[in-house]
Amino acid sequence: MRHPALHRSGIVALLLPFLLLLAVSAQAQETLPLSSGQTLYLPIYSHIYHGSRDSQGQPSRALTSAHISIRNTDGASAIRIHSARYFDTRGRLLKEYLTSPQTIPPLGSHELFVPHEDTAGGSGASFVIAWSAETLVNPPLIEALHADIRSSRAVVFITSARPVKPRQGL
Repeated sequence: MRHPALHRSGIVALLLPFLLLLAVSAQAQETLPLSSGQTLYLPIYSHIYHGSRDSQGQPSRALTSAHISIRNTDGASAIRIHSARYFDTRGRLLKEYLTSPQTIPPLGSHELFVPHEDTAGGSGASFVIAWSAETLVNPPLIEALHADIRSSRAVVFITSARPVKPRQGL
């Protein structure tokens, strides 16, 4: 027969890592401060390297499309997207994705798309997205869903935008 104290300590030892993980997850998802506008940097991968190097020393490449989702997380106020500029790996501006500023209603979203065959951005491409609001609001959630889906495999992953201080070139 097992000793009750040993049994309880074993359960605590098993649960402790799980409880620590929950605490870290809760801390990582803390509420962001309200804002009236930001410039955000979003990493984009028009391709990813994988596998081994070929006879010329180059790794295998998988092309990906990128579905960019700009979500207004504020339930009461609209936000305005002023620009969504797409840069390549070398930091050169490839394209402005907005022909005019876009208003996103409360809890609405705006989507952009970089197709699979658009390889100009490279593995280090990015979007720089500028937004504003007439009042303090919850900042938008901006993510890119990258995908290469075929009958034999699927590569799918998400990148998230982060605020940056506006500077020359942004």
